[in-house]
Amino acid sequence: MEAFFSQILKYLRILRINDAIDIAIVAIILYYLIRFVRETKAMQLLKGLVIFGIVFIASSAMKLTALNYILNAALSFGVFAVIVIFQPELRNLLERVGRIKAGTILDLTSGSSDDDAMLAAISEVAEAAANMSSTRTGALMVFERETRLGEYISTGTLLDARISSRLLENIFVPNTPLHDGAVIMRRDKIITAGCLLPLTANSNLSHELGTRHRAAIGLSEVTDAVIIVVSEETGKISIALNGSLTRNLTEESLKKALTKILLKKQQSAETLEKMKFWRSK
Repeated sequence: MEAFFSQILKYLRILRINDAIDIAIVAIILYYLIRFVRETKAMQLLKGLVIFGIVFIASSAMKLTALNYILNAALSFGVFAVIVIFQPELRNLLERVGRIKAGTILDLTSGSSDDDAMLAAISEVAEAAANMSSTRTGALMVFERETRLGEYISTGTLLDARISSRLLENIFVPNTPLHDGAVIMRRDKIITAGCLLPLTANSNLSHELGTRHRAAIGLSEVTDAVIIVVSEETGKISIALNGSLTRNLTEESLKKALTKILLKKQQSAETLEKMKFWRSK
């Protein structure tokens, strides 16, 4: 143990100011690179590359000749494949770098981690849903969770506003520019409005479910987002989560469901059972 600390002290003595600046710059670049990757499908692709690398190292260590030959051949054009696969993400990254403001470089925080603010946001969303339900105003509201929704956020109009029932109701007023799309929320902020969501490919859904419900289910199939739908035809409030849909929620039951899902990390089949979710048919 003493030898370990002596080695650390040895390196600290030879550490120059230039080295500290170098480390800090690299750390900031890595931070923003990781945060950017989390907001796109690149994270899943990176996981695949990591698994590929582990298998390659293991095949070399275990002398699996055939498998190692195949993986080695794949690596020969791997650099070009990565450039092609990540082309949209790389282009988006360069565009973001061009838009960086000096004051944001050292801003290492994103969103609010205050549960009180989140509870207030949930109450505002539930109130807005209930008000729009009473007037049969169609709405599609998305709460982002662990999976970042960057590619869907980019299809909408940036708002970056505190969540409020009045703002949400105003966004979904019929025949206004943003009412047909979805609102995407991150913690207690409305990030964008008028976003396009992927429709579900499930052909066994009820014919009663319109485009909003199919978009909600579609997004819930590919992400862990929570999507709230207000039907324009019936005024019913629904929630889509993990490819499932629950309907006929009230303001109070919606508030309780969102609180359970968004403020507790361990949410799975147990939560779905308590909320009596039914698999859409």
